[in-house]
Amino acid sequence: MRPPTPQALLVVSFGGPEGPDDVLPFMENVTRGRGIGAERLAEVSAHYERFGGVSPINAQNRALIEALRPLVDLPIFWGNRNWKPFLIDAVSEMADAGVTHCLAFITSAFSSYSGCRQYLDELAAACATIGDRAPTIERLPPYFTDPGFIETLRDNLGSARRNAATGSRIVFTAHSIPLAMASASRYESELRTACALVAGDESWDLVFQSRSGPPTVPWLEPDINDHLRDLHTQATKGVVVVPIGFVSDHIEVMWDLDTQARETADTLGLSFARAATVGTDPRFVAMIAATVRDRVSGARPSYACAANCCPAPPSSGRSAVSGPARPLRGGEAAPATGRPTPPE
Repeated sequence: MRPPTPQALLVVSFGGPEGPDDVLPFMENVTRGRGIGAERLAEVSAHYERFGGVSPINAQNRALIEALRPLVDLPIFWGNRNWKPFLIDAVSEMADAGVTHCLAFITSAFSSYSGCRQYLDELAAACATIGDRAPTIERLPPYFTDPGFIETLRDNLGSARRNAATGSRIVFTAHSIPLAMASASRYESELRTACALVAGDESWDLVFQSRSGPPTVPWLEPDINDHLRDLHTQATKGVVVVPIGFVSDHIEVMWDLDTQARETADTLGLSFARAATVGTDPRFVAMIAATVRDRVSGARPSYACAANCCPAPPSSGRSAVSGPARPLRGGEAAPATGRPTPPE
């Protein structure tokens, strides 16, 4: 049976606050049900406040959508997991526009519960809430080995190296996730595959950042700051940091790398250069557009994740069919109980 013809493109992302009043309800959306203490919540919220309470991720998604419009002959919609416009808002908007089938581009490049299955669950729950008017939603395939992603990062690495000390070590970073989540997905193996493609014949390390769970729960390591200290003991002169796990320069890049990791490097006397993310590089935008066009024309078959891909870790209290808790909107209080929304 031939798959339905796509009538729209949906850009699916994490979301972020767009003003000081958004920060706390946004953080409550991100952390609900995860046992994050008020002190840690306030600490992370302060990172956003240093940037005026605004995460650049929403502006970057708008820029990506505008770059795609001339290349994609479909209406483009946009929905986020944790802040406006929410996924349910985007699904409702598509239903009102008469869209019956859409393609979904998930900005997370690598497979994990929080970067794949959780988005699919929440899209399914949004469609269930809208009912019969909701479109069917077809995820576009992962792109972590696509030349539009890899070659852009390779060139960004080369540009950063021109500002680095001779002999600097290449250090790739990605968002840490709980070990239980990592063991149930291809997250780490996909990251290593992509790192090897970007680095080519050069030596490199893969480290993690932005851990936010309770200290009793093991997450992927080493942390970027700990790794910098280890490199210092090995008489390494500098590092070129490549945030391969992120597609745009949002808070985890601007704070955890450009602020904290750079401060650690400065304290140790390490040269520190950071490569740009893919952002709206024309090659990355063209990659997305070509995938959409090929699917619309029938040159590319429809894609579907395996039914058991990226399952929820046991501690999350969720399953692939449970559906998400409704995200908080500005001014709402967090519920006493809820399901976790791990970071991207």
